[in-house]
Amino acid sequence: MNTENRLICFDNTLQIEAYFLQGIIQKFPLHFHEEYVIGFIENGRRHLVCKGEAYDVQPGDLLIFNPHDTHACGPVDEEPLDWRCLNIRTEVMRRAVREVTGADALPVFRQNVLLQCDLAPLLRELHGMVAGGETDFQKEETFFLLMEQLIGRYAELRFSAAPASGREEVEAACAYLEQHYAEAITLDELSRVAGLSKYHLLRVFTRQKGISPYRYLETVRIDQAKKLLEQGVPPAEAAARTGFSDQSHFTNFFKTLIGLTPRQYGAIFTGDPPGTEETGI
Repeated sequence: MNTENRLICFDNTLQIEAYFLQGIIQKFPLHFHEEYVIGFIENGRRHLVCKGEAYDVQPGDLLIFNPHDTHACGPVDEEPLDWRCLNIRTEVMRRAVREVTGADALPVFRQNVLLQCDLAPLLRELHGMVAGGETDFQKEETFFLLMEQLIGRYAELRFSAAPASGREEVEAACAYLEQHYAEAITLDELSRVAGLSKYHLLRVFTRQKGISPYRYLETVRIDQAKKLLEQGVPPAEAAARTGFSDQSHFTNFFKTLIGLTPRQYGAIFTGDPPGTEETGI
């Protein structure tokens, strides 16, 4: 019988999260992250779809997801996955770019999959320092060395976040979802905000973002719920404050995207034991 292990820790010095998923067979549906995700596969093969491109990834491959890069993955031949990654929020990445290049910009990584990348061992070393609670300055040194290599070899710097021409309607819809995520949003009002018919909005939004408006909304809600859980807000309250009327749906969708239940995730930041999961939260 396969044993799963799901761990996450937050590094106060670097302000980044380290995830470790071991023995995971779970499929992850199409979603995105609001932060950068840089990780590598230790064991197990996966079929990955990212921004419409399909990949078969395996141990030694390094994966990079920019914020809002839509992706999904599942096991190959039911092989369990061992996965280590770092989640880096945009403000932290901007500071890192400023340290490494002197530019006030964000990187856009051109490749999502780096096959058998020689930087995987360096990422593993840094991940181990973060997961182990290392406080030595070698950890920061390793972080900046990794960022220097990744940015210099695989990224372009973006100095403006202005949307591309012709995407104003979709960007207006995204902004509305991000501002009103806690409300009961209807497709009618979203269509009015975008100035498009409902069908045309669904088609254009999904084509441009690689994800449907509703799945975009749910992902935004999960990201906001994470922030509340990190502050010690109870899972039931976090669900209600982020627009989830059904707590069971909140718990299931949270675990589907994050790999942990809301209570398990919150316990990482509060230091409290996760407790029982009798309530499903």
